[in-house]
Amino acid sequence: MGFDERFLGIPAPLPRVSEADAAASVSLDYVHFTVVLDSVRRLARVTGVNIDGATLLDVPRGDDWRFDERVPEDWQTGPAVYAGNDLDRGHLVRRRDPVWGSPEVAARANGDTFHYTNAAPQAGGFNQSEELWLGLEDHVLAHAEANDLRLSVFTAPVLGPDDPPYRGIRVPLRFWKIAAWNRSSAADGAGELAAAGFVLDQSPLVDTTEFAAPAPGEVPPLGPFRTFQVPIADIAAITGLSMSDLVDADVLPRTVAAEGWRRLGAASDVVL
Repeated sequence: MGFDERFLGIPAPLPRVSEADAAASVSLDYVHFTVVLDSVRRLARVTGVNIDGATLLDVPRGDDWRFDERVPEDWQTGPAVYAGNDLDRGHLVRRRDPVWGSPEVAARANGDTFHYTNAAPQAGGFNQSEELWLGLEDHVLAHAEANDLRLSVFTAPVLGPDDPPYRGIRVPLRFWKIAAWNRSSAADGAGELAAAGFVLDQSPLVDTTEFAAPAPGEVPPLGPFRTFQVPIADIAAITGLSMSDLVDADVLPRTVAAEGWRRLGAASDVVL
């Protein structure tokens, strides 16, 4: 029941890892989403989730983080990385995104998002930008009403060579997200794919030599996250993933893209 590339009624395939990374990658299907795990970096190289906004359900959150028993624990970034510091276990596939369908299916999807394969270390200050970063899907869903509020969303950390080492992993400094939808409500292969790409930069908050929670009442000295709308071609370049369908479907006008990455201060700044 993993990611369905025809969920939008037209092809919107999961970005593919390069041949060089394929040997270290394993694809794991969950309810309504898929995680492609990099066993060397111990983090997802790409995730893809189908969101049916018209049938989303509200289920109890829970907090039962656990290893995926289908792969070795030392391929996953587990609880030891998050203990005794200011690092959060950040959901890659947003908890509420796959929680749709029947109550039983929605409950299983909710639980599936709490696998460590779907987590990545995020500095505690992530909450400063939570409304913008996590609200991007909601903003695009509202824009995609013509297709019964359906989206396919791809998210992962940028696994860069300069990510700082910490407790046996490298903490990603940037995250990327692509939201894709069908411009038409027609099904059976009709319609036109549209997509928008975003990058979140947490490097102002990451200092692996000083990962400690501030004292009560103390203001953290680090700056906020920065969120950008970027050309999807740039996401393909910095991740090494193949995503030609999404690059071709990018809604960002070339004239805007030519001005560089577009820093977002609110969801209303997004170009769709």
